[in-house]
Amino acid sequence: MRRLCLGDAADAVEMSAIESVPTIAGKPAENKKGIMMVDITVKNILEATGGVLLCGDENTVLTDICINSKEAKEGDLFVPIIGSRTDGHRFIESALQVAAATLTSEHDNVVVSDKAYIRVDDTVKALQAIGKYIRNRYDMPVVAVTGSVGKTTTREMITAAVSAGMKCFHTEGNYNSVYGEPITVSRMTDEYDAAVLELGIGEPGEMDILTDIAQPDICVVTTIGVAHIEYMGSLENTRKEKLSIIKGMGKNGTLYINGDDPMLYAVKDEIPCKVYTYGCGEGMDFRATNIRMEDGYSIYDMVHGDDVVTVKVGVMGLHNVRNSLVAMAVSHQLGVPYEKSSKAFENFRGLRQKVIKLPGKYTIIDDTYNASPDSMKASTDVLCDMKCEGRKYIVLGDMLELGDRSDEYHREVGEYLRDKKIDEVIVIGEHAQKIKEALDECDTKYAKTVSFTDTEEIAIYLMALMKPEDIVLLKASNGMNLSEVVNILTN
Repeated sequence: MRRLCLGDAADAVEMSAIESVPTIAGKPAENKKGIMMVDITVKNILEATGGVLLCGDENTVLTDICINSKEAKEGDLFVPIIGSRTDGHRFIESALQVAAATLTSEHDNVVVSDKAYIRVDDTVKALQAIGKYIRNRYDMPVVAVTGSVGKTTTREMITAAVSAGMKCFHTEGNYNSVYGEPITVSRMTDEYDAAVLELGIGEPGEMDILTDIAQPDICVVTTIGVAHIEYMGSLENTRKEKLSIIKGMGKNGTLYINGDDPMLYAVKDEIPCKVYTYGCGEGMDFRATNIRMEDGYSIYDMVHGDDVVTVKVGVMGLHNVRNSLVAMAVSHQLGVPYEKSSKAFENFRGLRQKVIKLPGKYTIIDDTYNASPDSMKASTDVLCDMKCEGRKYIVLGDMLELGDRSDEYHREVGEYLRDKKIDEVIVIGEHAQKIKEALDECDTKYAKTVSFTDTEEIAIYLMALMKPEDIVLLKASNGMNLSEVVNILTN
């Protein structure tokens, strides 16, 4: 399959429109017939969903799933999503000008069409049933990754480590939600030896849906934080929801948890499955020691029992040490030797946080995709650890979906910045003002603080100040559009 199509259901789908291709060992998977579902017909969809064929041929071959009529292609199954503002059923006719079949929950009688109409009670549940149906075709080991922070990078690091010894299928882009995961899973084929799936939730109950589709053999939980706490209500609820990932595992399943996270470590002995801890602290099953940051790399020794392996990771930060640590642990369980998996990280550059060195200008750390208190602190540490002959600037915007305690969480970030050797903190957004307030109230702070209301003004301000030896970090929730600042600075 080539891509997830958005548009008609954009208000219902919690994913960005990123074109995505499954990869093997970091390179696009090659298939002379294209990236597609394999051996799926309308008859298979009827079996998966319990739907009724209103018209069309049950032997019609389907090669893709689409939820945006504007992106429909030959061979697609169109799935109309009913969102809060738009009902995808309105676009069935236009989708079927190209697509091969459609699901529908609004047609009750015989439909006259050459294309297949499949009547189901709920198109979203039917989409999820299709994902589970295709997942059940394959007995390859599946690794499922979740957490409040770091799950995408961890997913990519596990994929890199596993790919050092076998062909590894994995989630691409943001195809990790109750809408995206079924489409991700529909791309699986028997060409792969293992799969790594990212499971992202926004509301209570969604993990049960995701893990039921994934049916993982190994699960990883990275952190328990306040991301999406507006919907979860509390850290305890978030932890309960994240740990429910194990419900889809068999009785011999294994869970890896970040032992440096106090919320996870506190319940490690209460989890009803085999549990391994990873982290930098004493007593971890997989532990990172002798940690140092050198020339843009994180270097450490992985210790597990009598095994000690030196690891060099192409991205900085303690959080990335932990991410690579669990990647080595998981890949070792799947049969990849530490000596192979450890080499997979040297050229790893990550997906979300990008270091852009502009010749003759300045260095930009673009971390504008998302933000939470934990990830803001981690990114700040990366900036502080970087060698810099000039000045260090940090631009922070609102962290969204933090609920009633949003101002408190923003103040917490400001307090964290007080003793950091940063020359200037620039904020934008209503809640981010609390970061500035927390800094301004402290007499011992290193940083000058400035506030703006417009991204273009920030870019102009930075361009007037920054010199070739300077570094700037930009971080906020995606909705704050700090990427606009990056675009101006790099053009």
